[in-house]
Amino acid sequence: MSGIIKLLPDHIANQIAAGEVIQRPASVVKEMVENAIDAGATSIQVIVKDAGRTSIRIIDNGCGMTPEDAVMCFERHATSKVSSAEDLFALKTKGFRGEALASIAAIAHVTLKTKRTSDETGTSIEMEGSKINHQEPVVCSTGTSFDVKNLFFNVPARRNFLKSDNVEFGHIRDEFERIVLAHPEITFILKHNDTEIYHLPAAVLRKRIVDVLGKSSNDKLVPIDESTDIVTVHGYVGKPEFAKKSRGEQFLFVNNRFFKDNYFNNAIVKAYDGLIPAKHFPSYFLYLEVDPSKIDVNVHPTKTEIKFEEDTYIYKILLSSIRQALGKYNIVPTLDFERETSFDLPHSMKNQPAYEPVIKVNPEYNPFKTTSNGGSGNAGGNQFTKAIRAEGFGDRSITPADWEKFYQIDEVDAHEKIETVTVPQIDLSSNQFIFHGRYLITSGEQGLLLIDGNRAYERIVYDEMMRNFVSAPIASQQLLFPMDRLMSATDKGAWEENANLLSRFGFAWEFSEEHIHLTAVPSILQQESIDECLDHILERIAYQTIDKGEIAHAVVVSIALSAGRKKKINSNETARSVLEQFFQSDEQLSPEGKKVISTISNEELKSLF
Repeated sequence: MSGIIKLLPDHIANQIAAGEVIQRPASVVKEMVENAIDAGATSIQVIVKDAGRTSIRIIDNGCGMTPEDAVMCFERHATSKVSSAEDLFALKTKGFRGEALASIAAIAHVTLKTKRTSDETGTSIEMEGSKINHQEPVVCSTGTSFDVKNLFFNVPARRNFLKSDNVEFGHIRDEFERIVLAHPEITFILKHNDTEIYHLPAAVLRKRIVDVLGKSSNDKLVPIDESTDIVTVHGYVGKPEFAKKSRGEQFLFVNNRFFKDNYFNNAIVKAYDGLIPAKHFPSYFLYLEVDPSKIDVNVHPTKTEIKFEEDTYIYKILLSSIRQALGKYNIVPTLDFERETSFDLPHSMKNQPAYEPVIKVNPEYNPFKTTSNGGSGNAGGNQFTKAIRAEGFGDRSITPADWEKFYQIDEVDAHEKIETVTVPQIDLSSNQFIFHGRYLITSGEQGLLLIDGNRAYERIVYDEMMRNFVSAPIASQQLLFPMDRLMSATDKGAWEENANLLSRFGFAWEFSEEHIHLTAVPSILQQESIDECLDHILERIAYQTIDKGEIAHAVVVSIALSAGRKKKINSNETARSVLEQFFQSDEQLSPEGKKVISTISNEELKSLF
């Protein structure tokens, strides 16, 4: 009887590996661009069609490959970067396992063209499902270009798991931004469907950050530069006043490799304690340089999780270096309308010598001293105040009876004031009570009902908008003065991708280079809610993975939350209206799925007394 354990064929093994390494088109972009960087490229182009479904093309001017290496690079675990186990703990390159090209070739049609500077002609190879279909010499530029077409053509189940073009290109943009921020010395170009998204010339780090995020970000950055025997930290953190409600601008790198780490993120956020509001997140672009032998990169197939041998010390260094940088920033004079200015020294007095202040008093002055003509204090005039003279003082000599009368009057006034104090009366005829303009207290069959009025109103707005959205655009209101707001390239791209949908919800706008100029918003929104609503919408469509069919729901939730949180319930009529509309809904939770009603049973009430 033959054994039941068999070796997998190479093409199946490569497809299994592809399931770990190549999760979506963005994974292809990451792996191929990192290979181009390892090849010494100084210029890299990424050209994408249909968010990578149709084709992904990576062109670089790196060192190129020989015909033999061009064939070998598609073999699994073929690499030029690791020759012994010790090399895994001295890595200075992006890739090293030799899985990326083999995995990509197993699930796509790949065309490679490559040429070295010393060669007269290059090599062209066409791959399909891990098999070489064609190989020939070709005339091409120095460097390497990969054309990856029909991704997941032979694993349709994987292709069905891909999200909308908007979501998939968002992942590509994320991977692209992480790489370009790690290598400002390289020129990068990103194109999507023949539209140039980024053209980033080689520059210093600060210029690269500004090119990616927009010119307005230049004034938001605080530099950090700390060097120790354990780790060198440099880069930039955002000023506290520019903290956002989304985590979009948070980048950590170690040895020019992007990684994610909740432990280090906690150190960064902790450095901002007391400086930013709750549920806000600071921006940061931090670059760590650590001895390669003290980190383990080979933890996760995508290499975004890294183990640090001295993570506790790095945590403390991060925390202290950021606090120090923020402290230096706070010393710099800034225009702050809430700052106390009464202690500011006028510019005209800065060069004047300082004198000790002198207080001059008249030791002979007595406000109750009378003169021969019935006046007080100084001769020539009555120095008593009008209040004292109104009580009869100053016109004659003071007697003990005057003082008794003075205090007697004061006691009478105080007594009268006490009698006029009114105690607020509670209207017991109403069966609703309002607490803090938000919470409603009313009776129910099972006991006492505590209702979050804001969340109830959110549900009312959500239901009404969803009903109306199906049949007609949402009612819109024109803004008397257009509202301007800064937008990053990611925010702007996400907004433009969903322009038709957002216009149906009542938004109207124009774009300038880095701003959106809102001219109309949904009529349900109050003026003070607009900015918060934009935060909610952008957080969902630009930084969360949402299917195209769910975007409308996400936008309506954003509008409902912004409208509900500003709703003030200040009368029983308003309370009754909210309750009546809320209880007509089929859903008794808020649009975010949070509880709206809590009940205190009759038994629980009795136990309180």
